[in-house]
Amino acid sequence: MTDKLTSFDPATGEEIGTLEVTGPADVAATVERGRTAFAVWKTTSFAERKRLVMAAREVLLAEMESVANLISRESGKPVAEALSMEIAPVLDLMQHFARNAEKLLAPRKISIGLYALLGRSSKVVYHPLGVVGIIPAWNYPFSIPLGEAVMALMAGNTVVIKPSELTPFIGLKIVEIFEKAGFPKDTVQAVTGGGETGAALVEAAPDKIMFTGSVATGRKIAAAAAKNLTSVVLELGGKDPMVVFADADLPLAAKAAVWGAFCNAGQSCSSVERLYVEAAAAEKLTKLIVDETMTLRQGVGVDEEVSVGAMSSERQIKIVEDHVEDFRRAGAKIETGGRRKDETLFYEPTVITGATNEMLGMSEETFGPTLPIATFETEAEATELANDSEFGLTASVWSGDRRKARRVAERIEAGTVTINEVLYTHGIGQTPWGGFKNSGRGRTHGAEGLMELVQPQHIHENLLPILPDAWWMPYSANAVKTFRGFATKFASGSILKTATLAPQLLKRIFELRKKN
Repeated sequence: MTDKLTSFDPATGEEIGTLEVTGPADVAATVERGRTAFAVWKTTSFAERKRLVMAAREVLLAEMESVANLISRESGKPVAEALSMEIAPVLDLMQHFARNAEKLLAPRKISIGLYALLGRSSKVVYHPLGVVGIIPAWNYPFSIPLGEAVMALMAGNTVVIKPSELTPFIGLKIVEIFEKAGFPKDTVQAVTGGGETGAALVEAAPDKIMFTGSVATGRKIAAAAAKNLTSVVLELGGKDPMVVFADADLPLAAKAAVWGAFCNAGQSCSSVERLYVEAAAAEKLTKLIVDETMTLRQGVGVDEEVSVGAMSSERQIKIVEDHVEDFRRAGAKIETGGRRKDETLFYEPTVITGATNEMLGMSEETFGPTLPIATFETEAEATELANDSEFGLTASVWSGDRRKARRVAERIEAGTVTINEVLYTHGIGQTPWGGFKNSGRGRTHGAEGLMELVQPQHIHENLLPILPDAWWMPYSANAVKTFRGFATKFASGSILKTATLAPQLLKRIFELRKKN
């Protein structure tokens, strides 16, 4: 393991800074400090947690421009997307969970059917887990870990963040925001480094791991976490289809496709990576998309006029090059783009026609600024093509016929399907985020995501603790007769049938009382 980690601006190659790599022993110590802080933090009221989260929100608002600049410089994305896709969504998430976590995690009474007639009641209360380890990806290095940290904190947990080695200073900025807001010491911490540091965090056995990244790394984390029975939430990417019917608003769909495919240089888990258009509309939609693509300005992200920034790394741009070259070899047509700009990390927004699902770039995750287009003839074929993937994170359906669009949406195997919308629902913190198939396990965001960060406790109470329970010992022939009645009458859920059991039930209870 190297002792130093240097961060570079992928657009310019400029060095942003160098910092120490957190070694395994220090990672373990960080988690232990989080456990100590948890003992106090879990006792704080929701009102106090809300106050501090809203204070952190004010810190972010005050430093928004400098944070956006840092995001742009360290990730390569346009400053416009740093604001619109990282900062604005997480500001909304912060206020939502600050104001609503108490209600979402309030004790919940459970209907227990006919047991209530026996004077019983049940409820669920929610307890925090402990230390939550967050291992985010480099593509949304601010909004993902900050949003997950806020949810974990509002649920009563403490947090350790291991930012990507490509974006470590953004991770440290998140910790700084919480510190400036007045959060107790060690409530939110960060460890820095590459894969070894992430592995050390898993090995340190936090109480939950939230991971965003590749399927291969997700499998390694799940296997390592299993040794300590650490539960995990895995968001592992996608190969997201966009299905466009001929009756859709094609100019609108074209603009959506361009944004959905090329924002963040295509480096979004929910990017449009496959576009299926009804054959009758293919020529028109393709021309609209190409024309729209030609208007995009590519360059260094801090320029406010830039729409497409640099890619994150040499490794990632090489995958794009391989996929585009495979499209060429397989007979697809490059309508525009298809080239890397010299030896930089800029790859031109690329529109491809004549694609089929057998091509490499239609099956493997590209994670770059490519938009391959294929055609379909029928609704059934469109659904089949969309589902022909190991991934199932998001998808979109475009049609002027809402009934048809909803029908197709419900048949697509994806965690989120949008209708006449594309890409952005990760930015809606109120809604659940996660996928089907190899796109991951568990959910972040929404009430479902909040439930990943607590453990439910069932409290059951006998409100009439004056009589013995009919199923207690000692057993007898009378007991067995009563139990047969439970099986045939009480377990039916019918009050009328259960009423006929009452004489036998009372006989059994009096039997037990006499033996006391």
